[in-house]
Amino acid sequence: MASGGVLEVGQEALASAAVPDVRREEQALLVRLRRGDPGAFEELVREHQDRLYDFCFRMVGDREEAHDLVQEIFVSVHQNVRRFREDARLSTWLFRITKNHCLNRLKYLQRRGRGRSDEYDETSAAAIAEGGGAPPQPDAALDAARERARVQRAISQLEPDARMLVALRDIEGLSYDEIVDITELPEGTVKSRLHRAREKLADLLGRFEP
Repeated sequence: MASGGVLEVGQEALASAAVPDVRREEQALLVRLRRGDPGAFEELVREHQDRLYDFCFRMVGDREEAHDLVQEIFVSVHQNVRRFREDARLSTWLFRITKNHCLNRLKYLQRRGRGRSDEYDETSAAAIAEGGGAPPQPDAALDAARERARVQRAISQLEPDARMLVALRDIEGLSYDEIVDITELPEGTVKSRLHRAREKLADLLGRFEP
């Protein structure tokens, strides 16, 4: 459980130990990207597309919209990678671009009356939940999918900025430093807004019974 949060994270400590190696790998990949190495871009897409899709889906609540967003995001990355100032990790920069695309898409959808989607279903929940280890038994998988559908339903009721912070911290497990780099907000603002978002999310989850 994230400190003071509603959702289970449990990955940040393990991730922090690998940061130096990850930075070196990202730097080497960035050099290849700037040289125009097509294999480097394919590697970037393979490594990050699932996680960016997950974040987009949490933000917009629609699988097709999330898929389209990821394609647009990688086009933007391809066009702008040479202008990346290296003021953050490459992965953090990808999330910054993704955040901007998601917020812009939400504004567009809201203008069209499609700002909040209930499309999140048990199948997509189970797909997002897939990870390492032994596969759960069918009943356990169904229960997990239902719980994730309930969580996503609650997340979809948050305002976009609150939704973003919950997704970045409590689902993606990013550090506060990374979230500051992505959102370009002061750390104190991130923490206070995240606290309010978690309180609202807890209230919504209490209303949406399993």
